[in-house]
Amino acid sequence: MILRTVQMHFRPDAVSEFLQLFEIHREAIAGQPGCQWVHLIQSPEHPERMGTVSLWETQNDLDAYRTSELFGAVWPATKALFASRPHAESHRLLWRS
Repeated sequence: MILRTVQMHFRPDAVSEFLQLFEIHREAIAGQPGCQWVHLIQSPEHPERMGTVSLWETQNDLDAYRTSELFGAVWPATKALFASRPHAESHRLLWRS
C-alpha cells in the first residue's frame, strides 16, 4: 500500500475555488483503480493551507492516476490557485490498525 500526501498553500482568494474544484472531482479521484480513499485536510490556523492524503493499493495504481486524463484536468486547475509550490511525498504503509 502507498500513502500519498500532498501539501498545498493556496492564495487566500482561491480557497473557495479550490474547495469547489475538489467537490466536483473528489468522487472520480476516489474511484480511480487502486485508490482506497482520499481525504482533504485543512490547517485550523491557516485555512489557505490544505492537503490531500490518499491510500493506493500499489505504486502502479498511483502512477496510473498521475498520468490519467482526470489528473491532467484537475492538477493544472489546482496549480493555478497556489500561493507557493506544493510538496508531495509517497510512503509505503508498513502497519495500520
